[in-house]
Formats: sequence, C-alpha cells, structure tokens
Amino acid sequence: MNRIISVLFCFLFIGEKAMALTLSSPVFQPNASIPSHYTCDGGNISPPLIWTGVPEGTRSLVLIMDDPDVPKNIRADGMWDHWVLFNIPTSVVGLSENAQDFSGAVQGKNSGGKLGYTGPCPPDRQHRYFFKLYALDTILSLPEGATKAEVQAACQGHILDQAELIGVYDRKR
Repeated sequence: MNRIISVLFCFLFIGEKAMALTLSSPVFQPNASIPSHYTCDGGNISPPLIWTGVPEGTRSLVLIMDDPDVPKNIRADGMWDHWVLFNIPTSVVGLSENAQDFSGAVQGKNSGGKLGYTGPCPPDRQHRYFFKLYALDTILSLPEGATKAEVQAACQGHILDQAELIGVYDRKR
C-alpha cells in the first residue's frame, strides 16, 4: 500500500512539474527565424504568443522582449528592449498577432522611447530576440511607460515562474 501511495505521489509531483510555465508562438519555433512580417522589414507587428502552465497564486504576468546582440557603438550595454508589457491578467492565455487589446495590461516603454512593440531590425548581422514571460504573485504599482529596468526591479521577490522563447532574425541585405 505504501508503494502505491509513493508511486501516486511521484506521478502527481511529476505531473505538477510538467505544468511549468511555457511560452510559444505558432509562427516560429524556439531558436528559429522570426518571419519578416513581424520585423521592420515587414509589417513590424507583434507575433502571436501562447502560454500555458500559469502557476496557482499568480496575480499578473509580465512580458518582455529584448535583443542582447546590439553593437556597443549603438548602445553601450548591448541591449535593445523591444517590448515591455506588464500587469497582464491571469485570464489572458496569449496575445494575437498585432495585439492591440491587452485586457487591462499596461504598456512599458521600449528602448526607442515608445510604448508597445517594435520588431526586430538588426543593423549588422543575425540577432537573438528573447521573449520572456514572468508569472508574479502581485500586480505591479508602476505607471504606463515604465522601463524594462523599472519593471524588472518591481518583479524582484515576486516571480513564481518564468518562461522564455528565443527567435532569431537577420535582415535581407
């Protein structure tokens, strides 16, 4: 009987772990090329994103897209923030292509100083684009236009789980 309980416990534990937060897109696979439609060479619109496995106790989600491959002569830190979106309600399970209605979520400011999404536009070679999703146990008390650094600082100590999707893009020269 104890063995059955142990096996059942392991099954439940493994099953729970399998429900970790995941982030994907129906238009590109992990570590594959982001279609040009979602870049400065196309419509410069946000790709559709889907997430699953939001942990119990989550009060809001944060989505950040950034590029760590920017030449140092353009940005000393080598980072370009393409999208900052926070206080996404837990009832939201993804974003549609060219998302405009964020169901109460708040737009942060990207490195271009604008609210919303700015697509990949690498100036020199193929770059990596990190879509990061965070499940938080709180709702952030930040205004619209908060920067990635401000959002990340406010997230400290509140992250229940996180997921990442990486896409790549190189302009056709």
